[in-house]
Amino acid sequence: VQLQASGGGLVQAGGSLRLSCAASGSIFAIKDINWYRQAPGKERELVATISNGGRANYADSVKGRFTISRDNAKNTVWLQMNSLELEDAAVYYCNADVFTYGGSRWEAYWGQGTLVTVSS
Repeated sequence: VQLQASGGGLVQAGGSLRLSCAASGSIFAIKDINWYRQAPGKERELVATISNGGRANYADSVKGRFTISRDNAKNTVWLQMNSLELEDAAVYYCNADVFTYGGSRWEAYWGQGTLVTVSS
């Protein structure tokens, strides 16, 4: 199973970016999919979560600005980030709990990270 994150880049404060995370491989099912971020010198923090049924939760710092969505048929999740702030700059990682064909339990997988840079 691979999670491929993309969509990061350089944006001015107040701008928008849309991150994508596509899961591929021998996937039977995916539960929650999460977006985390880690800024230099800081701990990795959970930004947003979306359940298999589409229920979303957000960190207080991004509520009202970020929107997480998913397409279960495509095993893909997106993070729409609007009104970006300098504090949003970080490497963003997607993470998912996956049950594979032939597997015996749910396992956590991580994408490689995509860098978001916000300029003033």
